[in-house]
Amino acid sequence: MQAMILAAGLGTRLKPYTGHRPKPLFPVLGKPLIVYLLEQLHRQDFSRVVVNAHHLREQFVSLLGHVPGVFLQLEEEILGTGGGLRKAQPKFNDGPVLIVNGDILHSYDLSRIVQSHNESGCPVSLVVHDYPRFNNVVVSGDGFVRGFRAAVQNPPESGQRILAFTGIHVIDPGILKSIPQDSFYDVIDLYRELSASGKNEIAAIEMKDGFWTDIGTPLDYLNLHRDLLAGKAPSFLQETIGPFSGPKMIMPDVSIGRDVVFEDWVCIGTGARIGDGVHIARSVIWDGAVIEKGTFLEDAIVVG
Repeated sequence: MQAMILAAGLGTRLKPYTGHRPKPLFPVLGKPLIVYLLEQLHRQDFSRVVVNAHHLREQFVSLLGHVPGVFLQLEEEILGTGGGLRKAQPKFNDGPVLIVNGDILHSYDLSRIVQSHNESGCPVSLVVHDYPRFNNVVVSGDGFVRGFRAAVQNPPESGQRILAFTGIHVIDPGILKSIPQDSFYDVIDLYRELSASGKNEIAAIEMKDGFWTDIGTPLDYLNLHRDLLAGKAPSFLQETIGPFSGPKMIMPDVSIGRDVVFEDWVCIGTGARIGDGVHIARSVIWDGAVIEKGTFLEDAIVVG
């Protein structure tokens, strides 16, 4: 099977941290987020994965440039989700393409999602769930997407529900030919057109159980670590990480000074240097970061 990870965004809500790393390469328990996504795809028999990159793309080359089955698409100009997919279209065979946002972590059965897409007969399938913070996808009673709108301002019609897009979708690649080449385009605009046609063009695949989160904001990123260190990690992630004694994760080659206090949960990256008398609570310290003596940190992200 084939897939694409959308990883070319600027990550503006995560500034200033995205000035150091693109969002899909943010460390999660010491490993770049995108590595978890690739491992998950590999375990579920996706042998060909395209990853697009724009912001700080040289970091993608360094990390993934020689990984078998991973094909980097480096974009000089920001193309948006649709423009990136259109550029990748020649890289796909005629089979369905699973698309995953590069800033999410989840426990869904991706092979089963592709199977559900094939059974739907639709050119597009969106994976949705009930997540009130993001609910804006209108789903009909028979399981098709009917539009996108604000749930509070536009209550659903009889028989409809408003759910949230998970950032996972499946497409038949031929539909990408309707997107303009080499220009910025948001794939949601295509989906709006298809859903407005009145035909059953987009299937809604609803996930009612499982782990899902994104790292769209600094608080989201910190909360992900809080949850993982509290033992809420999906089983595949636990297998990848191996055993650790939460709620504190300290990677190898960390130097810790005298009278250092770790409160609640912390994740300390490889090679970090923690000075004397430092107090750290609910924070993620990246590889190689230096925390000067006497520093008090809480709810913080410290880059290396």
